[in-house]
Amino acid sequence: MEKQYELYCQKDRLFYDVLDGQERPAFTIADEALPEGWQRVRRNEWLIYVPPAQDIPQQGWKIHVSACHDNAEGVLTRVRDYCVPRAISFKHLRSSDVLFMRNAKYAPRGGSGKLVTIYPRDEAELERILDDLGEILAGEPGPYILTDLRIGDGPLYVRYGGFMERHCKDEDGRLVSAIEDGNGRLVPDRRDPVFRVPDWVTVPDCLRPHLDARAAVTMAGLPYRVTEALHFSNGGGVYAAEDTRTGERVILKEGRPHAGLAAGGADAVTRLRREHEMLERLAGIDGVPAVHDYFTLGDHEFLVQEFVEGRPLNTFFAERHPLLDPEPDPDRIAEYTAWALKIYEGTERVVEAVHARGVVFNDLHMFNIMVRPDDTVALIDFETAAPVTDEGRQILANPGFLAPPDRRGAAVDRYCLACLKLALFAPLTTMLQVDRTKAAHLADVISEWFALPEGYLESAVEEISRDVATGTRLVGVRPSLRPDAAGWEDARSALSRAILASATPERDDRLFPGDIQQFGGGALGLAYGAAGVLYALDVTGCPVEHEDWLIRHATNPEPGSGLGLYDGLYGAAFTLAHLGHLEAAGKVVDLCLGERWERLGTDLYGGLPGVALTLERLAGPLEAPALRDAAAKAAQIVADQVLAATEAPARPGLLRGMAGPALMFIRFYERTGDPNLLDLAAAAIRLDLRRCVTDKEGALHVEDGSRILPYLGRGSVGIGLVIDDYLAHREDERLRTAREGIRLAAKSVYYAQAGLFGGRAGMVLYLARQGDPRVAAHIRDLAWHALSYEDGLAFIGENLLRLSMDLGTGTAGVLLALGAALHDQPVHLPFLAAPELPARTLAGVGDTDTVRR
Repeated sequence: MEKQYELYCQKDRLFYDVLDGQERPAFTIADEALPEGWQRVRRNEWLIYVPPAQDIPQQGWKIHVSACHDNAEGVLTRVRDYCVPRAISFKHLRSSDVLFMRNAKYAPRGGSGKLVTIYPRDEAELERILDDLGEILAGEPGPYILTDLRIGDGPLYVRYGGFMERHCKDEDGRLVSAIEDGNGRLVPDRRDPVFRVPDWVTVPDCLRPHLDARAAVTMAGLPYRVTEALHFSNGGGVYAAEDTRTGERVILKEGRPHAGLAAGGADAVTRLRREHEMLERLAGIDGVPAVHDYFTLGDHEFLVQEFVEGRPLNTFFAERHPLLDPEPDPDRIAEYTAWALKIYEGTERVVEAVHARGVVFNDLHMFNIMVRPDDTVALIDFETAAPVTDEGRQILANPGFLAPPDRRGAAVDRYCLACLKLALFAPLTTMLQVDRTKAAHLADVISEWFALPEGYLESAVEEISRDVATGTRLVGVRPSLRPDAAGWEDARSALSRAILASATPERDDRLFPGDIQQFGGGALGLAYGAAGVLYALDVTGCPVEHEDWLIRHATNPEPGSGLGLYDGLYGAAFTLAHLGHLEAAGKVVDLCLGERWERLGTDLYGGLPGVALTLERLAGPLEAPALRDAAAKAAQIVADQVLAATEAPARPGLLRGMAGPALMFIRFYERTGDPNLLDLAAAAIRLDLRRCVTDKEGALHVEDGSRILPYLGRGSVGIGLVIDDYLAHREDERLRTAREGIRLAAKSVYYAQAGLFGGRAGMVLYLARQGDPRVAAHIRDLAWHALSYEDGLAFIGENLLRLSMDLGTGTAGVLLALGAALHDQPVHLPFLAAPELPARTLAGVGDTDTVRR
């Protein structure tokens, strides 16, 4: 799971959201009057202070000031009192809540510690500010800012970066902050958690002593040699190492002072000392790591403990879980069941031994359970362990094992053990954060496939659903989806009711709640924004509301809004034209053509293939033949890059890879009849196929490091959609063979998520185009991820932490996929063909239902 998603779970229990500036306590200076001519500008979580004469450069050496929760107010006041009389521009976080979030354990490490940013006009002023504020703020504590160079031993840090808001695309096609390189080109302004100086920048003399001091802090003289970095969080790293005295393998666990805050406010060092204490108290228990040493290096503290041979439990599922197969083998199911029960029993024994020593583990989950080579179990990461007598709540927890507030002391571990019972067979317990009654549904799903001891599932559901205050069990409704005409009418009504009930037309930053990407400039586009939701509602015959919101915001977009088909304005223009708002669509297109669109990438998500397809499609309705010329120019740029490509793309697939350009070439071939375009399409598809691998079942997936991906957005199924359209025009034995492997990848029983781009809904859309009978089972099993919302039905979004209504990850995408299988009119993603198919049977599970296009 991407940890940044947790930062968007602070405000709303049901949806991803950003803090809106009403959180308290706000810093006092945020409301105090400024001298005449000064401006205070709010930008996301920052308040920016602009002097009367704004004469700072676009980029340079910026100063960051660090502070803790307790001293932030005083530090802010002294920085303000220094900068304002000298007309020095600066910004600060708007509240202590935001500061706490930025310093939390799983906050992005690149932004941790920063309270204030100061913008010197030149290097002379840089040196002067560092000297002056270094004296003013001497002795003030604060988290170490990992991206920066520390100045002395105080809270001042520096980094070379952008002062003004400029953007460019990074290697993944995302819009990111930018600076100019030595040749005047915009390049990403990196915020990696390590201090680096760009190649074209010279370090000022005033910073060199601090560079030397930084280089002087090493592990020389310590009896440990780090061999591998295993894990990083905002609280520090975990490293595999060798004890040079004995040759023994050990683990070094790092604690950063004032950083990695937990809910109770304890920093990483406090928790590391607690872990040291608890491990010594638990010494000798089989399954609890032994303590070897404890030392300090610089300001950081390190716990040295036993290296546990084995692998974290979460790493076993991809290779062992039988429901990942298209046709699960009963023998494999029985073998897995026996193994999983053994793992549970071993975990329970260790937890009971820990309780017998008067300690609560407090952080039981898949990543903290180590399975040793003999399938015995050990627990790791005791930083939140505490005496049973404290009767405390969880202060840090994996979202899939987060005990409700009414569980305290040993009851926390019992709740987590109940979650483990379910997660071993259906790793979907993260959904319980939104609705604990989902446990009963998950137990029903598990019992359909696995023969488990009597009472095993029932006891887990009882523990998870129990309300301590009332002594009763929470009961919910089990959602269901049916692959027939009546089921489609019920689902379409329930999903559209939920989507429309969630709308927030009074907000400017989003219309429908969805993925966190909508807060990064994607609130308008097809993937995560309003355009995608409205499109899905319309093509499936549902009521469409709030079109005026999209018109208003797309014709006057916020700075930083995406430009492409799926990430922004071209997607908005496409949907507005689709809905009949041609004048507004024309205005949006004019805005887009006024940008430097020729520099966009070759991906369909935010790049030139989506631009070309949209302009070509809208040229006729907008009565603007010149749009075809621009479309042809965009297509030619993509063609040149495909012809020059010699390596497979870093992110293959429909949205980010070469399948997107291939789709564009196919659609342009259909208009022009030029066979060279089909040649280009084949070449582009083959580039993506270079990054594909075949699993043991013969299914074809995209290889992505340690993962293999079958999905529509970034995976083999998205490539398969384009192969289908290619084969409709030209036979190709290699592509037809790939197609068969991709179809197999779309037939697994288990998918971790429901979304269109990254889950089961994408498999429904893909297989429905081919009339595959597996669609019926997929439709029924989509209910695994469904939850009640208002008087409708909604789907859990990316990472399973919150509901989503968008096209890419949520309810609108499921609606579109169901429409592809069940609607009486062709339903598909923009620019993907929906071939006319004969009446077909969605058989394979339960009743047989005939569906017509």
